[in-house]
Amino acid sequence: MQQRKLTITPQKYLEIERQAETKSEYLAGNIFAMSGATRRHNLIVRNLTRRLDPRYDGKSCEVYASDMRVEVGPTRMYTYPDLVVVCGEPRFKDAVEDTLLNPTIIVEVLSKSTASYDRGEKFEHYRKLDSLTDYLLVAQDRASIEHRVRQADDTWRLIHYYGLDSIVPLPAIGCELRLSEVYEMIQFIDAEAARGQFHIVREPTEVYEVEHPGGPTS
Repeated sequence: MQQRKLTITPQKYLEIERQAETKSEYLAGNIFAMSGATRRHNLIVRNLTRRLDPRYDGKSCEVYASDMRVEVGPTRMYTYPDLVVVCGEPRFKDAVEDTLLNPTIIVEVLSKSTASYDRGEKFEHYRKLDSLTDYLLVAQDRASIEHRVRQADDTWRLIHYYGLDSIVPLPAIGCELRLSEVYEMIQFIDAEAARGQFHIVREPTEVYEVEHPGGPTS
């Protein structure tokens, strides 16, 4: 007889996670341990937090870095984005207030091991969050940010910014990100990486626009 694979409920996952010394994510009844982050990764997250936190132009927003768990209710995924911004009244799973339900912006810092997942399957989960307006993927090895923006018809537009002179507007929270500030203290391997050389990843449901420093191409 084939042994049945054991899975756990979301409730049991939260019970275990709240007692654990290390972080794990949850999907489809399975728990996935999270690995540690590099110095470069931590510097980028720190820079993003500093640049976003004070710039909300009168909006009622909060920023959480790395340790705020997010529940994607429609798919029952629990995950720890590298950075989360929530505007308006934050809603939580319960009174513990450690599991956010309504993020406005999610940011992930890419690594070789997670880039494909962050661009593909993970985004398919995130886009089911009705509150989410922006999803940013920040490269570590070059000056490059992929910015997915929810449109009025519930499709997503991808704009790819590259180069340290580029600026990412975030009208949902009334601020902008300068890549020169996002990559403060980050040393790139060569001039091409600082210019953000990249390959576009196309997804059939999205509209694509590639932006040069200073404005979009035709």
